[in-house]
Amino acid sequence: MPDTPDGTEQHRVLVVDDEPNIVDVVSMALRFQGFAVESASSGREALAAVRTFDPHLMVLDIMLGDMEGFEVAERLGAQRASLPIIFLTARDATQDKIRGLTSGGDDYVTKPFSLEELVARIRAILRRSGVDQPSSSRLTFEDLELDEDTREVSRAGAPVELTATEYRLLRYLLLNPRRVLTRAQLLDHVWEYDFDGDSRILETYVSYLRKKLDPLGPSLIQTVRGVGYALRLPRS
Repeated sequence: MPDTPDGTEQHRVLVVDDEPNIVDVVSMALRFQGFAVESASSGREALAAVRTFDPHLMVLDIMLGDMEGFEVAERLGAQRASLPIIFLTARDATQDKIRGLTSGGDDYVTKPFSLEELVARIRAILRRSGVDQPSSSRLTFEDLELDEDTREVSRAGAPVELTATEYRLLRYLLLNPRRVLTRAQLLDHVWEYDFDGDSRILETYVSYLRKKLDPLGPSLIQTVRGVGYALRLPRS
């Protein structure tokens, strides 16, 4: 069973959607957040994956090619009671939401959606179901520390005041230390995946963070030319 670097169990999420771009975006976001992810593009594949992958939670599109997500939930039988389901769909009619929540679903998310919101809902459902285990609210790298409970940031013991956007950007970098993150990934996760504004906003906020962090120690946010940025010590 996959573990996270700190030795705790890695939670498994099955993503079921017949739109490859949705599967790719959601799967990538979940893997970056530390989940083990498998995907399926049909109801039959989803049912088979539940048996082989044994997910802790399933993100399930309602409109699949071979059967509705509602039918997938019904076919799970006894397994449905122990497998939380988030229905994912373009439908937003009240009757569809009611049917989703009464046919075994634990939540209902309509497209287009925020990746941050989806991840937050997944974590909340795992906590409610007793699957998620308490973890430290502190993210650290070298002498940089971010407390997710208090939203306080410090470096070398000195407090660092950040705006909401600066905080989200730094948090995402701290979740992926030493990993090279592309500009697209950072825009997707900090400004949401459907962000279509001026991409120079990323460079602007990286500059803001550097001005607040660099006076307290070596520069930690490194530019990777032609790709993006990485949180790591400067190379000597």
